[in-house]
Amino acid sequence: MVHQPSSQARLSPSSDTADMAEMSKVLAPRLAYFAGVARTEHVTRAAQEMNVPQSTLSRSMARLEQDLGVDLFARRGRTVSLTPAGRTFLTSVERALAEVERAAEEVRADADPTTGKVAFGFLHTMGAETVPGLLHAFRADHPRVRFSLVQNYGEAMLERLRAGELDLCLTSPVPEAPDLVARRLDEQKLRLVVPADHALAGRRRIRLAEASDETFVTLEPGYGLRRITDDLCKEAGFKPRIAFEGEEAETLRGLVAAGLGVALLPPPAFPRPGVVELTVTAPRAAREIGVAWLEGHPDTPPVAAFKRFLLSRRGSLLPT
Repeated sequence: MVHQPSSQARLSPSSDTADMAEMSKVLAPRLAYFAGVARTEHVTRAAQEMNVPQSTLSRSMARLEQDLGVDLFARRGRTVSLTPAGRTFLTSVERALAEVERAAEEVRADADPTTGKVAFGFLHTMGAETVPGLLHAFRADHPRVRFSLVQNYGEAMLERLRAGELDLCLTSPVPEAPDLVARRLDEQKLRLVVPADHALAGRRRIRLAEASDETFVTLEPGYGLRRITDDLCKEAGFKPRIAFEGEEAETLRGLVAAGLGVALLPPPAFPRPGVVELTVTAPRAAREIGVAWLEGHPDTPPVAAFKRFLLSRRGSLLPT
């Protein structure tokens, strides 16, 4: 049979997103019906296999052809055969249905209580010791749960939470936003890191005001630790003179070791040669570490389990 354009084709270019979304809801089941009829080449048999009324199947095929504006089937009673346009369409439909099924299997696997996946973000400074220790402890009871790990600074992780790319993140400062839920888990003291040959290197403790004339190396604006550094220096009565800005705390330690400045940093995972770390006695130098997630976002079983685990570590999150 030669296929001919329908006089009432319904698919036309449109910028109306709502109309397209409505069309997608209607079109999706018709594609599955079409593939079933094409496979059996018999409407009655296809209806029985798919457990739908034959009349529903016949109407769906007629509407699909009307929407596309072409004949997909040549009909002889209850028996049908694909037209050339139908064969072309079937190739793409089968590919699309296979991709949908693959995606469905993937999300089902990610939500599996035993083998599912957690998308977890955390600060760079927590990647060497804190997070590996947490994952090791969690997997003692959940050995097959998988993780997608993201290291970044706080604001970037919150953006990824809002975009649905992360389930949970460890961040500092603990965010306050109406679209997020955040819980304080622990506190980490900050130290003034100076070069090993610095005049202050023989000290164990220092008031931050005593470093007012020093050159600082810091993280870039937008990082939580940079904001904390600026606030602490302001509380101590001065604005830090900044020589270098970086993206990673251990790089800043390297700059300090090279004699390029001093820095306010959390304790390192491993001692760094070439620097001395001084306890800051005033003002109180510490940062809060918290876990955040998107308000109203439903948790899969593995995400819920890991969230409970993190909250159970309140006050003992960080290595001692």
